[in-house]
Amino acid sequence: MAGLWVGAAALVGAGRRGRRLPQPLMRSSALWTLKTFDKILIANRGEIACRVIKTCKKMGIKTVAIHSDVDASSVHVKMADEAVCVGPAPTSKSYLNMDAIMEAIKKTRAQAVHPGYGFLSENKEFAKCLAAEDVIFIGPDTHAIQAMGDKIESKLLAKKAKVNTIPGFDGVVKDADEAVRIAREIGYPVMIKASAGGGGKGMRIAWDDEETRDGFRFSSQEAASSFGDDRLLIEKFIDNPRHIEIQVLGDKHGNALWLNERECSIQRRNQKVVEEAPSIFLDSETRRAMGEQAVALAKAVKYSSAGTVEFLVDSKKNFYFLEMNTRLQVEHPVTECITGLDLVQEMIRVAKGYPLRLKQADIPINGWAVECRVYAEDPYKSFGLPSVGRLSQYQEPIHLPGVRVDSGIQPGSDISIYYDPMISKLITYGSDRTEALKRMEDALDNYVIRGVTHNIALLREVIINSRFIEGDINTKFLSDVYPDGFKGHKLTENERNQLLAIASSLFVAFQLRAQHFQEHENSRVPIIQPQVANWQLSVKLLDEVHTVVASNSGPTFSVEVDGSKLNVTSTWNLASPLLSVSVDGTLRTVQCLSREAGGNMSIQFLGTVVAEGQEICVIEAMKMQNSMTAGKTGKVKSVRCKAGDTVGEGDLLVELE
Repeated sequence: MAGLWVGAAALVGAGRRGRRLPQPLMRSSALWTLKTFDKILIANRGEIACRVIKTCKKMGIKTVAIHSDVDASSVHVKMADEAVCVGPAPTSKSYLNMDAIMEAIKKTRAQAVHPGYGFLSENKEFAKCLAAEDVIFIGPDTHAIQAMGDKIESKLLAKKAKVNTIPGFDGVVKDADEAVRIAREIGYPVMIKASAGGGGKGMRIAWDDEETRDGFRFSSQEAASSFGDDRLLIEKFIDNPRHIEIQVLGDKHGNALWLNERECSIQRRNQKVVEEAPSIFLDSETRRAMGEQAVALAKAVKYSSAGTVEFLVDSKKNFYFLEMNTRLQVEHPVTECITGLDLVQEMIRVAKGYPLRLKQADIPINGWAVECRVYAEDPYKSFGLPSVGRLSQYQEPIHLPGVRVDSGIQPGSDISIYYDPMISKLITYGSDRTEALKRMEDALDNYVIRGVTHNIALLREVIINSRFIEGDINTKFLSDVYPDGFKGHKLTENERNQLLAIASSLFVAFQLRAQHFQEHENSRVPIIQPQVANWQLSVKLLDEVHTVVASNSGPTFSVEVDGSKLNVTSTWNLASPLLSVSVDGTLRTVQCLSREAGGNMSIQFLGTVVAEGQEICVIEAMKMQNSMTAGKTGKVKSVRCKAGDTVGEGDLLVELE
């Protein structure tokens, strides 16, 4: 698990020389020992719990971790000074179990609680319980949580604060019939979403009456399951928008700042996948206008902590208030990178009652940062359906410059059905966007994750896509670029030849190593005769068979592929999960995932109905309802599951005949 760095600090750690730190961060160095709290309990798990603990350690604050019984050996538990089990695996019995958490607070005498994101981070009842026990909630007060947590109330407050809002119905939608009537009045398309929602849950887009009825049903069920509140609202859907958010920071003395924007348009199922700061789309005038409106809203509710105001931005740079998240965002690291601020530190200082130490003019944009959310998901299924399993091998690319990894796992960790399948947040920082993206490409290639299916192939394809590089993006980017679903990297002829040359060289390198071992053991039958100078190989790739001729001289292989000659050089450390290879001067990082005795190799290269369309059953995975459709016309023979069952990948649910 990587250590925390903020901003250009990435370039001065681990023996690397780098540029000067952003000035605000340099001024803050003496504040790490500023007296705040003796002990903080983190009411969360995984990477965000680890993230908070790191800052607490730097500030000299003792930490308490809570955990479910299955998380007893988790990284965040090991990092904390104390740990308390708050229940069994289901979140309702552990991380959402307020009684058990309050008991843990009393038992450990924690003075404050940091909620992270998700779980109880925006639960006003939890904040009230803490206040009743004179325990500080490291976040805004209950008024702001309630006002901004309710999408209906927050929209009314935004209008009052003269913040641009999306046209729509400001009340609570009672039933499907009323939803259809309202949608017709607003005009299709419309967005149906949970009033108490967040994180993309309880949201559906409807383009006609039938989709409105279905959307009302799904959204209300999902909202009840995720938030215990099935109230819905409907507003005009802005087609092809960008999702750009403003980070705000307020104190208890009436001060508030905007800390620039984050571009969060790359999404699947309304959940962010890739984020960056700043946005390539905004000019300074639009940035300032969005920032000032975000601060106006924060001041309207006397906001005192770190928070995020989300906007939809159309192609003409018109922007509309979407919602305010009254917590630390998942993607906060990219803001830390370009401003030099530690947002967790700022939250703790504000919670203790200190005024903000910076003015708006002090907030810089230094460099560029990109974040990829690495998930245990199968990207070939709806751009990412959860995958569970145990990490048999895990190695973060923190040996590379400008790379930060926020994670809460280690080799042997389980990705469970009970929790979000996020493996980590991979962040790269550079002097400009080009450098940050190149570092991300290298980091993804050097990330070793074995034992679970992951989405690195998709992430890599996004950041090298020409539309993404040009900044031509919106929230429909994935479905526009991959209308038939994600299929993996499409090799160019040059890349195909490189892969064939690398694979052939790897094969021969393995054979030579085997020969060496056999000769060492005085084997009577060496696998390859010492006098062999050229190896003629038949390589099958994507159902095509290629004849390849390879020869080697020291660490370099000369490989002839379909009439082209390539030189492949490497250290050929075959025991390493990563192999750095030069092909005619082009550097590539490959991973040999598996190798069979017969020569078959799996290589990671460049990251790579009832009636048709009618739903036959619905699975609830990670609190997101996924509709399953039949691939062919047929009669349902049997249903192998019932409502409420927990199902895993590969389980037989419905049989068709």
